[in-house]
Amino acid sequence: CVCSVLQNPGVKGASILSLSLAELSAKLKDGSLSPESVLYTYIEKALEVTHQINCVTDFLPECEEQLQEVKKREKGLLYGVPVSIKENVACKGYPNTLGLVKFLDCPEQDDSVIVKVLKKQGAIPFVKTNTSQAILNIDCGNTVFGQTLNPFNHKKTSGGSSGGEAALVAAGGSILGIGTDVAASIRVPCGFCGICGFKPTGYRISVKGATSPVAGMNSVISVTGPMTKDVDSLVLCMRALLCDEMFLLDPAVPPLPFNDEIYSSSKPLRIGYYDDDGYFEPSPSMRRAVQETRKLLQEAGHTLIPFTPPRIDFLVDELFTKGLYADGTSTLVEKFDGEFVDSTWTNQLRCYRMPNLLKRILYFILIPVFPRISRHLHALLGVGSVKNFWKNNADRMAYRDEFIAEWRKMKLDVILCPALGPAFNLGYAGKLFVATTYTHLYNVLNFPCGVVPVTTVTQADEDELKLYKGHYGDPWDKRMKEAVEGGVGLPVAVQCVALPWQEELCLRFMKEVEIVSTERRGRRKI
Repeated sequence: CVCSVLQNPGVKGASILSLSLAELSAKLKDGSLSPESVLYTYIEKALEVTHQINCVTDFLPECEEQLQEVKKREKGLLYGVPVSIKENVACKGYPNTLGLVKFLDCPEQDDSVIVKVLKKQGAIPFVKTNTSQAILNIDCGNTVFGQTLNPFNHKKTSGGSSGGEAALVAAGGSILGIGTDVAASIRVPCGFCGICGFKPTGYRISVKGATSPVAGMNSVISVTGPMTKDVDSLVLCMRALLCDEMFLLDPAVPPLPFNDEIYSSSKPLRIGYYDDDGYFEPSPSMRRAVQETRKLLQEAGHTLIPFTPPRIDFLVDELFTKGLYADGTSTLVEKFDGEFVDSTWTNQLRCYRMPNLLKRILYFILIPVFPRISRHLHALLGVGSVKNFWKNNADRMAYRDEFIAEWRKMKLDVILCPALGPAFNLGYAGKLFVATTYTHLYNVLNFPCGVVPVTTVTQADEDELKLYKGHYGDPWDKRMKEAVEGGVGLPVAVQCVALPWQEELCLRFMKEVEIVSTERRGRRKI
């Protein structure tokens, strides 16, 4: 497949790479661009990009078979569009290793449902992309494929776990990527790399064939979703995925086609907002991103109302951590048996492997000094019994009801809140999985949400960071400050949230955010 690039001289690669997904799709359909020229251009660019930042795990020679296949069929919504696929999403003949050596000799026997649907719509999967070891980590390094770097600053991480996708798309080596998200894994890398990413409601898009590190864990729902440079591209991908083919291949997915009427509405929105969840103090640029976006949305005619997520400490410890690790982390830890542990996982795994007795002792010792850290250690013990597991499920549903009741009381349409950022310095993300509170809240609630880049870190943000203390003044706050230092010029995103099954409304809100932030940047240039 790569050799074909050399057989395709004269293609104006730069002009192809400059097109948005909507523009590219239109030119492919009207015949002004051939699928061959587009595919070979993106293969060449992906090769160039991965040599710089190590984001691709496999080039898929089968893409040429799909190239010939799409030309024989009716043109789908993604006709001729090259698409990159996260490493844990099945492509027939390739292993979903999760960055673990033990799975290298376990090739998948079939494509995942999402890959089948993409192919049915005419897309051409051409590469698989890097992930963090065992997925549940917001860095992007493992002992099989190595570390992925941030395309804007090679001293920074791309974020994870869908970091290979985010880095490749941000650097121009792919126009559409597919990632997975169980705590932040689409939204954190998209925020770190300055692109748009979308986490739908669980089961709105099929996850059949997407490998999870903790099979059977449904307390915090893992999803698949698109990653692109703009909101219009996310929408085109969602339109393509929410089709009869997906509903046929996976009957567990509700047969809800994309609702263009909701997405196209121009009705002013009632938007709840917060710039601090009370658990992890946001970096100065995170807070500013929300504040500036709030002001711009107000000026555009929307109503903005302060909102406070209820009982965030309870959510983090009792619902997220205990739900994700109900078994006391044993299933996840087993994945590392016989494996070399990547440096991005060393700190996290040390906590998980700690004997339960030691966790209990440290909990009592640390509670007066570092209450947040001690509660986290205690939560890693898991639920302890089936009876407690039922209670944990009941608590999660009650919290969700409480959150929705407050939402309804305030008559909100959507919520605007921070997205973690800017990109962390290398070596820190694996020590700050707990910093995903702004994102994992909505995995626990199973709400659709996405991130949109709105600004970049300024020198004023960097100067203000010197005064950062955090809410607890503990080692986590110290790490957070160190992690985001040296970020001037890096992208910063905000997060947009809607109620379950309201993907179209969430995407419409994301588009509003994109419009006002783009207009502001345009005014500044003038």
